[in-house]
Amino acid sequence: MYSKDVEQILKSKKITVGDRIKIDDYEGLLMPRPDVDDTNNIVLKLDSGYNVGIKFAKGAKLEKLEHIAVKIGAAPQVQLSFDKSKPPISLIATGGTISSRVDYKTGGVFMLMEPDEILRTTPELRDFVNIKSIKSPFRIASEDMTAQEWQELAKEAAKELNSDSRGVIITHGTDTLHYTSAALSFMLQNLNKPVAVVGAQRSPDRGSFDGAMNLACAAQYCISDIAEVAIVMHGTTNDDYCLINRGAKVRKMHTSRRDAFRPINALPIGKIWPDGKLDVIDGNYRARNENKVVADTKFEEKVAQVAVYPGADPSIIDFYVKRGFRGIVMQTTALGHVPWATIDAKKSWKTAIKNAIKSGVVLVSASQTLYGSTHPHVYRTLIEMGDAGVIFAADMLPEVAYVKLGWVLGHTKDVKKAKEMFLTNYAGEISERIVDETFLY
Repeated sequence: MYSKDVEQILKSKKITVGDRIKIDDYEGLLMPRPDVDDTNNIVLKLDSGYNVGIKFAKGAKLEKLEHIAVKIGAAPQVQLSFDKSKPPISLIATGGTISSRVDYKTGGVFMLMEPDEILRTTPELRDFVNIKSIKSPFRIASEDMTAQEWQELAKEAAKELNSDSRGVIITHGTDTLHYTSAALSFMLQNLNKPVAVVGAQRSPDRGSFDGAMNLACAAQYCISDIAEVAIVMHGTTNDDYCLINRGAKVRKMHTSRRDAFRPINALPIGKIWPDGKLDVIDGNYRARNENKVVADTKFEEKVAQVAVYPGADPSIIDFYVKRGFRGIVMQTTALGHVPWATIDAKKSWKTAIKNAIKSGVVLVSASQTLYGSTHPHVYRTLIEMGDAGVIFAADMLPEVAYVKLGWVLGHTKDVKKAKEMFLTNYAGEISERIVDETFLY
């Protein structure tokens, strides 16, 4: 509620929430007052899409311009009809900012949209594709995802890929988008068509909403000749083009920038524009084919990630071993180090690692530096870790190593076989060669 003074003035001028008004030099739609805001602040949604709070003072010029019969925060009510002569693609919606709205009572964002409402933010999709199938097996924030949801997504995607769909778009929250893209990269075997994993950094209510362009780029990607799981999102902070980043070589590198998803130790597959223009950067990609996709969703959930840092307590390894975990990815320093030859022997991870490996636990070293590769033969410590049985993840991201290890251990209980599978390059997750151009691309 606004203050009594403001409410009385609004009432006297027959102004209600949703009306277009002018206050002093500002014009816009009157919004509900956030619960956390000053009761004398009038909140307007400007034509730019941004909201502004204006301190209402006596003598301020307030004028009703127009009554707008709309539901605040609603997506444009565009009739969803697609031309069946256009290339058919499928949409799987899961949640996240791309399918959210602002709660104007609290000022926070919450997931509200129905799957078809997402498409109403991007009506231009009808110009070049036919969304033949819209599914939503669940709607949750990406931080609430588990391996069970990855498995469900892989199964749903495989069904669509084995139909007449030209490709599949999966809308998803951005926080763990790169975990899901990695999981799908391993779980969708014999991939035959494009899979675009898409999110948004800004909600549809904001003028800087990036989801519409991301969806348009993703749809264009789905009718391309590239058959890869990829994150397709803004390539710059501007609304110019999107990057096609391989699902197992990409990471969210900023909390809020629209171009947050960057390739790591790899070049993007390419750039793609909302109008369909495609510039291939890395031509070493899987091409569209006639394979039948298999959803290989076996996954061992008893896998953990642990951070390595100065003074880190090695008993964290013992904890997971006692809890029956079968694999641990250590986010190690630089070339793959852990505290090994510490002055205080109790701080060394040597004994805990050796005991864990003797217990049959698979331990992986993945560098927290992200760029570059682990290397088991440069330093004495690394040689000793390798001799103890630690697997070095090459240039895999820790998140990718975690997902891959869970997928590998879902297929075998044999440690030797697990190592062999882990070091097999299934989805381009291991770079044959790291070139200078990939650093901070």
